[in-house]
Amino acid sequence: MKERLQKILSGAGICSRREAEKRILAGRVLVNGAVAALGDSADPETDCITADGMPVKLPSDTVTVLLNKPAGYVTTMHDERGRKTAAELVRGVGVRVYPVGRLDLNSCGALLMTSDGALAQALTHPSHEVAKRYHVTVKGDLERGLPVLRAPAVLDGYETRPAAVRVLRQTPYGTVLEMVIHEGRNRQIRRLCEMAELTVTRLCRVAIGEIRLGGLESGKWRRLTAEECAYLETVKGMGGVPMECEWDE
Repeated sequence: MKERLQKILSGAGICSRREAEKRILAGRVLVNGAVAALGDSADPETDCITADGMPVKLPSDTVTVLLNKPAGYVTTMHDERGRKTAAELVRGVGVRVYPVGRLDLNSCGALLMTSDGALAQALTHPSHEVAKRYHVTVKGDLERGLPVLRAPAVLDGYETRPAAVRVLRQTPYGTVLEMVIHEGRNRQIRRLCEMAELTVTRLCRVAIGEIRLGGLESGKWRRLTAEECAYLETVKGMGGVPMECEWDE
């Protein structure tokens, strides 16, 4: 199937799409021996594509890893403001992998990164309800705030499903709540806490569906297990699998 050349170069892990455009404009990319032009497409299965004289081949197998993103990193491949990116933390994967969804700058925890575009779409499409579990440290009036957190909320004109919320423990930095949501609207947890007049001092995503952060160190990544990969294939094949809240004991 034909695709834009910059997408092929990016998918092959050679460079970003922006850098691919520069190489194409500089005449450094050939398709079947002819200099390519920006906007050209090719079929990586049947066409001979080279960049700087080297063959361009897409990886035969897709790769998905779980990253424990630290706070202070943006969930993007490149940041024009020069901030640290999640992409910097997964350079050792061996292929170019992209974030599945987002964790904001000040949040940490489980972030899937994959070379599988179909999987990314299945996990992030608004109609798909893969549960996401968070540990949220808050300060404020819990007696007043908890009913607000557990009620449906209208965000961006959309009424969300009620979050499942329970109190885990008290710490010197506030009360740790466990919250499970399904839609994953932009900054949904933080916006719910604002509505409940609770101040968030720490927000960590600990699970995406059945993929759990566990003891993975901050800033580190790991390849998924065979069982986790099989689960994600089910998610991709069924267009998202709702996971009802089952609290960990």
